Amino acid sequence: MIDSEKIASDFPILKRKINNNNLIYFDNAATSQKPIQVIESITNFYTSTNANIHRGVHTLSMEATNLYDRAKERVAEFINSTDSESIIFTRGTTESINLVAETWGRANLDENSEIVITELEHHSNIVPWQELIKETNSKLKYIPINNDGTLDLSNLDQIINSNTKLVSITHVSNGIGTINNIKNIIKQAKDVGAITLIDAAQSAPHMPIDVNDLECDFLAFSGHKLLAPTGIGVLYGNKKLLEEMPAYQKGGDMILEVTYQKSSWADVPFKFEAGTPNIAGAIGLKSAIEYLMNLSMAEIRNHEIEITEYAYEQMMNINGIEILGPENIDERAGLISFNIPGVHPHDLGTFLDSKGIAIRTGHHCAMPLIKKLGSHSSARASFYIYNTKKEIDKFITEINNSMKYFNHV
Repeated sequence: MIDSEKIASDFPILKRKINNNNLIYFDNAATSQKPIQVIESITNFYTSTNANIHRGVHTLSMEATNLYDRAKERVAEFINSTDSESIIFTRGTTESINLVAETWGRANLDENSEIVITELEHHSNIVPWQELIKETNSKLKYIPINNDGTLDLSNLDQIINSNTKLVSITHVSNGIGTINNIKNIIKQAKDVGAITLIDAAQSAPHMPIDVNDLECDFLAFSGHKLLAPTGIGVLYGNKKLLEEMPAYQKGGDMILEVTYQKSSWADVPFKFEAGTPNIAGAIGLKSAIEYLMNLSMAEIRNHEIEITEYAYEQMMNINGIEILGPENIDERAGLISFNIPGVHPHDLGTFLDSKGIAIRTGHHCAMPLIKKLGSHSSARASFYIYNTKKEIDKFITEINNSMKYFNHV
């Protein structure tokens, strides 16, 4: 079982006091905090091994290259990819999705093509496709949602059809926490010969991911949501597809040969990693993944089910509360988006901050989804390995206090 209080001791920032209160950090869907092990791995790189990779024969360069390459191997192990050459380091999920849109998408879509996404998507998995269909004259279709924020798959065989060339869907909604049954959707896509891309930004930090079992063609996630630094992300890709795709950015380190007349590209994955990469970020990501794997992703998921169920039950006792997303905890990740009667989400967030509690307020970069559910914004509490039931109790107390405060102002 996860010992959250012991784990919290590894996170220096959790010792902070905010407005004279112990910090309670419930904004993990936006970004997670970083354990000392990750911080030290980055510090050690800069203090003892800092050099550019792939370009030097001196000791520091070879050491840095080895650390970078080992980070890819650890990522491959984390998602059960059989080949680390299928791992591309990006700046995050957003860049990973844009990479696929700008390379595979431009090369393979035309006026007869359809892209399928869902009504649950983060803006990062909507906007690139909206822009791409303008240029390719293809069509964008949405899998709708039910009133409880789960996907309505009743007409899936009509939405995903012979015209579908790409299905790009979120594994877990960052807006309301819905966990999608992506295996069934991937199977439907494969049956019609469509390519699949999974946005795993909200699932990779919280539950086991197995790309071989999923049989997806692409999968993207961000390091900063799973204890790693900002500015480092992952795109896993089907190696055959990656080899067929054109290069994304051009420049140093992604080339095979350059003459004054023409250039040719290096093999996958280097073809997609132009310029000096985020070496320190990759090293931090490796350390973060090792930290999580040591805890066990299955145990992390069990902890989040327990703490989310506890929070959900306590919150349902708040008079008039509106909770967005599925009631079934097994269909919900470790986050709860909600609205409190008579209290604007931004006011609630400010009030909770005065008590040392950090939550997220707004549309959560899922504006169409929040509007579809009848709101303009919501408050969102999202949990992770260092959060406890004791923190939930404090959270509930202060929500009730906020209602008393704002309803008497």
